[in-house]
Amino acid sequence: MTLKLIGKKKGMTQLFDRDGNTIVCTVILAEPNFVTQVRRMELDGYSAVQLAGISKKEKSVSKPLRGHYAKANVAPCRRLLESRLENANEYELGQKIDVSYFAIGDFVDIIGISKGKGFQGVMKLHGFAGGPAAHGSGFHRHAGSTGMRSTPGRCLPGGPRASRMGGDNMTVQNLEVIFVDLEKNVIIVKGPIPGFCEGIVYISKAKKKHDKK
Repeated sequence: MTLKLIGKKKGMTQLFDRDGNTIVCTVILAEPNFVTQVRRMELDGYSAVQLAGISKKEKSVSKPLRGHYAKANVAPCRRLLESRLENANEYELGQKIDVSYFAIGDFVDIIGISKGKGFQGVMKLHGFAGGPAAHGSGFHRHAGSTGMRSTPGRCLPGGPRASRMGGDNMTVQNLEVIFVDLEKNVIIVKGPIPGFCEGIVYISKAKKKHDKK
């Protein structure tokens, strides 16, 4: 398990490598996260660290949560995230963790909620080929028959149907860190990540090490 930091997707941009090739990148704002709780094996039965990120007005936080933040001497935040760690004892309440946790060349995994695309048909949602495009055809973008000719004589559940698309938890793995700005609390990773601009994402170091190509 690795520590996950809370951040925001700010949008996409492009950078250029030494050969002048374009690199499509995503900009992530990761304001300092603070340790609000440390789980220990002898007390809680497992080892973990809870981080708080993205500041929030105190009046918008419930009274129990205010006490939770006050115990760690941390200002109220929008999100709390717990990460299981073997070395949780190395962290202390109120400890600040910022983008210096990552370095250029690191590989990270990012979790976010994909963009909602509303109700979609089977061609867009499941990649169906559709029917003939001829004018005389009455079957263009439909799913076709989903039933049985005889036994069991019904539509089985779980098959591909037209339905809501997007809004799912997604994980993109092994994205290379291209740039880190400690002053602006920004990291730039290679490639796209799930979600919309200003959407909350969770960033962690990739489990496996990779060699640069």
